Amino acid sequence: LLVSKDLGKHLLEVEDLLQKHGLLEADISAQTERVQALNAAALKFSELEGYQPCDPQIICNRVNHVQTCLEELEELAAKRRKELEDSRQLWTFFQEMEEAEAWIREKEKILAAKTCGRDLSSVMTLTNKHKTMLGELGNRRALLHQTMKKGEKILAKKSFSSVGIQEKMREVCLRWKKLEEVTGLHQQRLEDALNFFQFSAETDDLVAWLQDMYRIVSSDDFGHDDYSSQALLRKHRAVVDEVEKHRAAVLSLRKQLALLAPDHRQGVDVQIRVVEVEQLYGEVAEVAVLRTQWLQDALAVYRMFSEVHACEVWVDEKEQWLEKMEVPEELDEVEVVQHRFESLDQEMNSVMGRILDVNQVVQQLVDGGHPSSDEVRSCQDHLNSRWNRVVELVENKKSQLSSVLKIQNFLLEC
Repeated sequence: LLVSKDLGKHLLEVEDLLQKHGLLEADISAQTERVQALNAAALKFSELEGYQPCDPQIICNRVNHVQTCLEELEELAAKRRKELEDSRQLWTFFQEMEEAEAWIREKEKILAAKTCGRDLSSVMTLTNKHKTMLGELGNRRALLHQTMKKGEKILAKKSFSSVGIQEKMREVCLRWKKLEEVTGLHQQRLEDALNFFQFSAETDDLVAWLQDMYRIVSSDDFGHDDYSSQALLRKHRAVVDEVEKHRAAVLSLRKQLALLAPDHRQGVDVQIRVVEVEQLYGEVAEVAVLRTQWLQDALAVYRMFSEVHACEVWVDEKEQWLEKMEVPEELDEVEVVQHRFESLDQEMNSVMGRILDVNQVVQQLVDGGHPSSDEVRSCQDHLNSRWNRVVELVENKKSQLSSVLKIQNFLLEC
């Protein structure tokens, strides 16, 4: 049993042989105690004085022979245990290498079947799964490194042929290297797909935002009075600022496109998409400028109407006063009225300045092709007509006063 050359052909068989060898070692240990007891009893016969049933030398030789046989048996047992344990290390190594190969084959099939996703959500899901696989790869790498060390130790002992061990180590190392290359390529494809779908998602968000902005800046609501137009203009200026802030994002699209993987950036659809975003931004910016001008024109119109109304109120008041006023004949009363006309001249100079401003605004609106040009021009003509009427009344009253004053001065001189 102890000189058997059967060291097992696989790990389970070696484990079985080791279990049997353990039983044999226990049997030897039990027999060792028995032999020692028998040898001790036999040696007593070699120490007898007087009658000796056997030659003491024969007893000693017999005891030594049995002890030597026992020691040889123990040496054989120790040697076979070492051989069996070396065999177990060898087959453990091969089994671990086979497990590593099986794991590598499994991951190769998974990587071969994996896609890179069809949208951002699926790519992110696959990326998370790939990160988990990278963690598994790291753990398996550490285990494989330990197994390789075991193989190197077996080779160092030179207990078995090195050909099969070295071949297995070389084969697994090559497959592992290929797996890491495939894993790296798949990770790069996932990163490329992630960048592409993120770019697409950001582009879609930008398009949606620009479409909303276009609806806002193309609104035909310009307010219905000075206050509402001012409010709309303030809101529109905030919109214009937001549009301007997004200019950099639109301009950076081509740079982002250039950073994508060739198979993604060379697609016709994505290139057309970038051009569409740039064109849409240009339209939004252009319409925003036009709306700014339209709101300013609307505000100018409402302010002009307000100024016209104020001027007309003054004109109404003075026109009624002038029409009702009768030129006095007494000198004192004439001087009072004349003093009033001096104050009226100052007011008229001020109002005339406001009317000139109104005429200037109207001219700007008309020259700019404002849609309400006809209404504005009609309002201007009406105001100017009434102003000329007041000027005519004033000149007429002044003429009458001058005549009365001359008559009064003539009478005084007489």
